[in-house]
Amino acid sequence: MTSASAILPARGLADRLTATFWRHPRVLLALLLTPPLLWLGVVYLGSLVALLLQSFYSIDEFSGVVNEEFTLKTYGELLRPSNFDILVRTVTMAAVVTLACAALAFPIAYYAARYAKGHWKAAFYLGVMLPLWSSYLVKVYAWKLILAKEGILGWAAERTHTSWIIDGLLSIPGLEGSSLSTSPLGTFAVFVYIWLPYMILPMQAALERVPNSMLEASADLGATRAQTFRTVILPLALPGVIAGSIFTFSLTLGDYIIPQIIGNSANFIGMAVYQLQGTAGNIPLAAAFAVVPILIMLVYLGIARRMGAFDAL
Repeated sequence: MTSASAILPARGLADRLTATFWRHPRVLLALLLTPPLLWLGVVYLGSLVALLLQSFYSIDEFSGVVNEEFTLKTYGELLRPSNFDILVRTVTMAAVVTLACAALAFPIAYYAARYAKGHWKAAFYLGVMLPLWSSYLVKVYAWKLILAKEGILGWAAERTHTSWIIDGLLSIPGLEGSSLSTSPLGTFAVFVYIWLPYMILPMQAALERVPNSMLEASADLGATRAQTFRTVILPLALPGVIAGSIFTFSLTLGDYIIPQIIGNSANFIGMAVYQLQGTAGNIPLAAAFAVVPILIMLVYLGIARRMGAFDAL
């Protein structure tokens, strides 16, 4: 016994812990999962529950004190014309921005996935990721200068005698403004620029997973390029399209910085939440506004699931 104990090294705390985790792997798994699950349950889901509860309270119009009694009055206020216009305006902008991002991103992502090789693929990733490395506010203010009447876009339009195109766009009902920087059209353009990388990258990843053998089989069976795109490429790329649309749609729904800096100061959901919880101090109505994008995204995800968008994941 003495010689055996002299040969074997003394077991320290680390060795005992390693042996315990090896004999009881579920203990190690529990220790690894506990911190993120606590964060998810307490910080993330807890804040959402608190937000949901606040939306069922109301505020006294005379004293400004929150009445902590269950009521649907706050949600009824969302149906007021001024508040309902904010909801319609935000959802419309989010839908249009998502469609525009999808239309612009698909050709770029398709070229990068099917044809770009070597240095060209590296240049593609650099071009897509570069806007994400600069400050969000810097990009927005830069676009404000670009779209201003005295900005580079207006200067180029004057030099090329195409100012009438911008003036014609700004005279369309709903797009009015003294310049693109004070028009909803400018807000739309900046939204598309800011969120476009979030649409390109998921699309490109999905298109790279489309096997060449299926494209060759489709061609051998006599399918045209349009038929191959509709029946092979698009269904297989749909998860990437849905993932990108989730990013662009949800980010547009909740953003309040771009509409404050670019456009005609028309309220969006994010701006309404910011003003209600800050200046007005109407926390219940701000919470009710904040719940709306959550419900919209849940409905959107349900529709996407029914369409089979997640079957390939």
